[in-house]
This record gives sequence, structure tokens and C-alpha cells, in this order.
Amino acid sequence: MLERRHSADRSIVYYASPLLEAAAVPHGFSTRLGGVSPAPFDSLNLGISRESQLKDARENILENYRRLAHAVGCAGRERCWMSQVHGADVAVARAGGGFECGVAADAVVCDDPARVVSVKYADCVPVILATADGRAVAAIHAGWRGVVAGVISAAVEKLRRLRDEEILAAVGPCIGFDAFEVGPEVLAAFEATFGPAAPLRRRDDGKGHVDLRGAVRWQLSAAGVTRVDETDRCTVREATEFFSHRREGPATGRMAVLIGPVLRSGLGADQPRAYHPSTFSRPACRPRPAVPDDTAGVDVL
Repeated sequence: MLERRHSADRSIVYYASPLLEAAAVPHGFSTRLGGVSPAPFDSLNLGISRESQLKDARENILENYRRLAHAVGCAGRERCWMSQVHGADVAVARAGGGFECGVAADAVVCDDPARVVSVKYADCVPVILATADGRAVAAIHAGWRGVVAGVISAAVEKLRRLRDEEILAAVGPCIGFDAFEVGPEVLAAFEATFGPAAPLRRRDDGKGHVDLRGAVRWQLSAAGVTRVDETDRCTVREATEFFSHRREGPATGRMAVLIGPVLRSGLGADQPRAYHPSTFSRPACRPRPAVPDDTAGVDVL
């Protein structure tokens, strides 16, 4: 089960996985608490929907990322991010190689200890993976379309290609079963994907509810990932801690999850070490001209 954590000064509140902490993997699922953004983005806002007319200041969002990275133990690392499009494409950030920030994808795998990868969320399911030795990680944005498209299995497969080790997982706060009301087309898509085991409840009016977290858990198990930390926190219900597009509409903030590979003292070493930026040398993240930054990400169920 995920556990609530605070930064050293207790200003930042985030959730962490005991499984991943035991593997010394730096990570954290943010909440809305501890940032600098004003209402309605108060206060640890890490991006907003492109469909919102009201925008938070870019400098606020970047400061919030700086604070979160420091709190979860990723300070100073290069952050790799994507333009999330509710699909199943998986980007790759390899040690010694470049990375195209803003690439259209909904998951990213990484084996570069100088980097941290991230996805944003405000109701969709944030999922992070790490090999048991901590040397390769992944971050996944799983909305209902991504789940149906197979983003979970695609990310697991891509991570195994980087490093053939047991995989650990953590599933973060998201919209709960009772809060995720959907129409008949979404119910049909889940029944087509999951068959009789589809995690849903139908109503007499043709609508129903989908257990998005349960669907992710099922897909992780089907992909052979059985050591998983979860949470029952609902982004819609828990307004004090979380932003929610379903609850508040497009003019609201975004949470994010950060994760990075374990830092090692040398090739083949087995112990984590402190991070020093000068230690690493590889091409920097190259933003795409059409996507200057990721402060306007999409997270719409």
C-alpha cells in the first residue's frame, strides 16, 4: 500500500511505494499540497489542460517541479516528459542517448541514472515500474483509452527489453470506481478488452461505472507483474489533496509522478550513491519546437 510522505520541511505532501523505497528507487506521486500556484491551481500545480482558458504561470509550475523533485530525492536530474495523448506508445530514454521531450506517448522507460521520468494526471491512473535492482524504471499515464489500447502491457514489455529482471509496480491515486461514471461506448470497450471479467457495473439507463484502477491491476498481473503497491485514494472524492478534472472541469491543476533509476557508484556496483550532475555526460533532452514545454498537458477521462 502506498504511504503518505512529507518533504523535510513538511510543506510538500506526496505518496510513495514501500516496495520501491526498499529497492532505493527515488520516486513520488504528488498531491496538490505544498506549491506556489494560486487558486484554482493551488498549490502544487504541475500542468493544466490545453482546453482551459485560465492558465497558471509557467514559472510557478517549474518551481513546483523543482520542489517535488527535491522532496522525492530527484533534485538536479534532467526530467523527461511527453505530450500525453491517451494511447499506448512508449518512449525510451537510454543512458548515453538523447531524448525528445514532448514526444507523443503515454509511457516512458528509462535506464539513465542522470534522468527522471514523469507523467501528469488529474483522474487517470499514474503507474510506475522499476526492475527489482532499480536500474531501469517506467512511468505510465493510463486513462481509459490507454488501458483499452494496451499501454500497461506495452510499457512492461519495453522495460523488460531494457533489463530482464523482476518488475515492481506502484499504482497511484486516481478516479475511484464509484466516481467514474461512463457511457455505453466505454462500457462496450471494456467488455471487448476484458471479456466477462470486465471491471464495471452497468445501470438500467445504459450508463455505468468502470473500475479503472482494477483494470490496471488486472493488466499488470496478466503481464507478470505481481508485486504491486496500490492506494484507495480517489482524486475526485479527496478534494483537499488532489486536483480532479472530473470534479472541477478543465480549469484545474495537475499532479505528477516522478521516478528515476537507482544511482550507482560505478559500473556493476550494487549500492546507491548521492547524485552529482557533473558525474554524467550525455546529450540533453531536446524539446520539440511544436511543444515548447509540458505545462499544458492533457489529462481528460
